[in-house]
Order: sequence, then C-alpha cells, then structure tokens
Amino acid sequence: MQSEEIEIAVLPDGRIEYTIKGVKGNACESISALLEQLGKVERNERTGEFYEDDNRVDVTLANG
Repeated sequence: MQSEEIEIAVLPDGRIEYTIKGVKGNACESISALLEQLGKVERNERTGEFYEDDNRVDVTLANG
C-alpha cells in the first residue's frame, strides 16, 4: 500500500508551500483545490506523479 502525504511549510514571510505525495491526477487536484482556499495562489507546479496512471500496477517477476 502506498502512503499518501501532504507536506506543508509556513515560510517566515507567512506564505505557505505544500507538496502532495502519493496521490495522482484528479485526486491530487481535489486536495490542492481545498488547500488553495487558504489564500491566493502565486505558483502551481505539478510533479511527475500527477501524470502517472492511477490504475497502473507494477509487477516484478523473478526467475527461479
């Protein structure tokens, strides 16, 4: 099971930065929209995880 995390940093000037980890695509957008109600968005940067397929399954096979 993959963990889901939100890292939130309050900067000395009062700005807030957050990173959403373990959540992909539209689910990430929903969480982000909730957090963006806290104030004006200055910059939005998506990680590669946002673009990953939510239904993807990684399988590793071992010979032997």
